[in-house]
Amino acid sequence: MRRVFVFLRHHRTAAYVSVCAAVLALTAPSARGAEQPPIRIGVLASESGTAAAAGHDMVTAWKLYWAEHGERVDGRRIESTFYDTGSNPARALTVARQAVEQDHVQMIVGPYLANEGLAVAPYAIQHKIPFLEPTVSADDLTQRKANPYVIRVAGWTSSQPTHPAGDWAYDKGYRTVVTIADAYAFGYENVGGFNQTFTARGGKVLKQIWAPLGNTDYSPYLSQIEAAKPDAVFVEMVGADAVHFLQQWHAFGLKDKIPLIANETTTDQSNIRTLPADVVDGIVSFGHFAEGRDAAATQEFDTNFAAKTGKLPSYMAAAFFTAAQWIDSAMLKVHGNVEDTDAFLAAVRSVRLADSAFGPMKLDTYNNPVENVYVRRVETVSGPLAKYGKTWNVVVKAYPNVSQFWNLAPQEYLKQPVYSPTFQGVKAP
Repeated sequence: MRRVFVFLRHHRTAAYVSVCAAVLALTAPSARGAEQPPIRIGVLASESGTAAAAGHDMVTAWKLYWAEHGERVDGRRIESTFYDTGSNPARALTVARQAVEQDHVQMIVGPYLANEGLAVAPYAIQHKIPFLEPTVSADDLTQRKANPYVIRVAGWTSSQPTHPAGDWAYDKGYRTVVTIADAYAFGYENVGGFNQTFTARGGKVLKQIWAPLGNTDYSPYLSQIEAAKPDAVFVEMVGADAVHFLQQWHAFGLKDKIPLIANETTTDQSNIRTLPADVVDGIVSFGHFAEGRDAAATQEFDTNFAAKTGKLPSYMAAAFFTAAQWIDSAMLKVHGNVEDTDAFLAAVRSVRLADSAFGPMKLDTYNNPVENVYVRRVETVSGPLAKYGKTWNVVVKAYPNVSQFWNLAPQEYLKQPVYSPTFQGVKAP
């Protein structure tokens, strides 16, 4: 108002000023009201506990995407709040409740582990909160228990990459295997997918070993494996368990004695970056992400993540970066109106990624991606990214457009129970 007094010299200045003041008083609240509230997103990640390395990568990649894209959608600010699940299902549910009931988030992204996702999903469904899962891969969440509020943006099911693995193993000439995995849903489903396709071709599973999460001594199990004399071993491990297993597999002299077929997480970058090259070099694994994939979308993501962190990205980093890309695309379709939950979820389901750090992705009618699965081999990092890591997963072969139902019709596939210790495929022992 001081400027008004300085520049107005007419004898009606006082009256004019009063009018201006009245107009400003009316318009100021309106102008402030034009600033839309932020879009509140709760990000659940395991920043402590067994899977802490994965959780740190998840959070870093999520922040990286929004930093690169302005942290706004259609004029609305993105407000991300991060919650540490501690790699624990009970804690994951506790922080999900906090996010929804105290912090009033409009969607939940995460968490990491399958058992965490199984704990949070019923709560999200009950409260009709979009539950967007880049890494939670528990099969039944998009199979027998599929729900409109649970969508695997940039995600996968546990058995999706291992169905091709069983088929591939038989084609390689392996006829007998021993499997070893973590004793929880993710392990049962990874191994189940492998066993079903391997035994359907005529292969035989000699022995199945389930190790408790957090195990540090695999020597009794390795002795059992050696005694069984299989043609190959299929392994699933996560986090620190994977590191301990790979170290001991090498130390026992089994790396050069028995072919090892690993699931995605066993040789994930978050694990192999901590190990000497000779411990992991040459190991074959199956996954929907390969940081050594020679494609522009993957290499650009690798480069940006490495420049930010000084290390190569894990699959979890790629998942949260791509999830942010996916969610951003969906929010743009509804002009940032996430309050209309049904319209927002429809927009999420309609997203198609022609390419991403993973490759092309789209959702099936059960809210799970149809995507590439890669046969990967651990090799020495080459090219400009060599300064950021010793080894990485390169693509040996790609299986395009892999469904969570493999080569069966969904109705036929869903007649069988979810993979568990008691059901390991049609012909499993």
